[in-house]
Amino acid sequence: MKILMLTPYLPYPLFSGGQIRSYNLLKNLAQKHEITLFSFIRSGKEEQYLKHLKPFCRKVIIFKRRQAWDPRNLLLALFTPYPFLVSLYLSSSFRRAITEELRNGNYDLIHAETFYIMPNLPQTKVPTLLVEQTIEYLVYQQFVRDFKLWLLKPLLYFDVLKINLWEKYYWRRATRLAAMSDSDKQIMTQSVKDKKVDVVANGVDVKFFSGVKPKPGQVVLFIGNFKWLPNRDAAQFLAKAIWPKIVASLPQAALLIVGRNPTKEILKLAQAGIKIEGDVADIRTAFAKASVLLAPIRNGRGTKYKVLEAMASGLPVVTTKLGIEGIDAKDSVLVVESAADLASQTIKVLRDQRLARRLADKAKKIVYNQYNWETISNRLNLVYQQLGGA
Repeated sequence: MKILMLTPYLPYPLFSGGQIRSYNLLKNLAQKHEITLFSFIRSGKEEQYLKHLKPFCRKVIIFKRRQAWDPRNLLLALFTPYPFLVSLYLSSSFRRAITEELRNGNYDLIHAETFYIMPNLPQTKVPTLLVEQTIEYLVYQQFVRDFKLWLLKPLLYFDVLKINLWEKYYWRRATRLAAMSDSDKQIMTQSVKDKKVDVVANGVDVKFFSGVKPKPGQVVLFIGNFKWLPNRDAAQFLAKAIWPKIVASLPQAALLIVGRNPTKEILKLAQAGIKIEGDVADIRTAFAKASVLLAPIRNGRGTKYKVLEAMASGLPVVTTKLGIEGIDAKDSVLVVESAADLASQTIKVLRDQRLARRLADKAKKIVYNQYNWETISNRLNLVYQQLGGA
């Protein structure tokens, strides 16, 4: 099949969850389909990464996205029906290029990652699969609830309302939808009862993580890209509410917080017993230093790569319901919600090596069998076949 894939980022390097997902799907689907990739980039420096994507694509076309605080984005968000998130990606050149490509390309299917690039898609008879990596309005709604400047809250809530309206509008406009988890699917089907919603979860490169040997001891690991608001919230919740409870029982324990783009607030969490590492060349080194992954996620939907990668690395995991969302972990992960329970379950794993090993072995088996990228890609390929035809 001939497929036009649209992404709001270049799927390389593998810095974000979206990049990891799109890259691995391209890699695994390239032998079955002829894929043309249209992607936004933030700067011209990203052109050096095209060589990593061209082996999997018929062609790759890139478009420069405006900087976040470009006045045009603010004006569009203030004086048009579009929210700020959509305004970032409104592009006449992107839309013209898609229109021309569809006119001349004889495509069987359009695959759009995220609703906020959909306004650039012209009216077309080509079937469109819209993949939602998270339910965006819920993420921003939680952010506004926690926002400290009350004077700006009404404006921000209005923007969240617009995200909600447009996200659901493009769910209705797409031919078919895909979600990362059953809970996201349920939210989407409540809004668009006449649309087929498939669950195509995230995966993990099991071969890449197969050689990791986690370290027995008392090192607690948190991983996350701090551009993502839920990761900032989780790291602060861990350091301020959970960590004091852990060190009260285990004074020798150490907390390692790892992730790209740490904010000033995240860097300020460093103290005796808490180390912050921003960018690491190979994330496997972080897993190898750790004894348990603690992921106290309180916001943000979709499958969490940090959890899948820890499971693939043989590292026991303590997390929340949101942290394990989209992963059928059964009894291989300890799932609790409160700061006290997250602390007590982490302490239990650190003290009981037999329990840690049993959890890790079960989790690794589940990931290898169900969440490797080949399996995930086969699920997406089935959706392609049903939507675009053989």
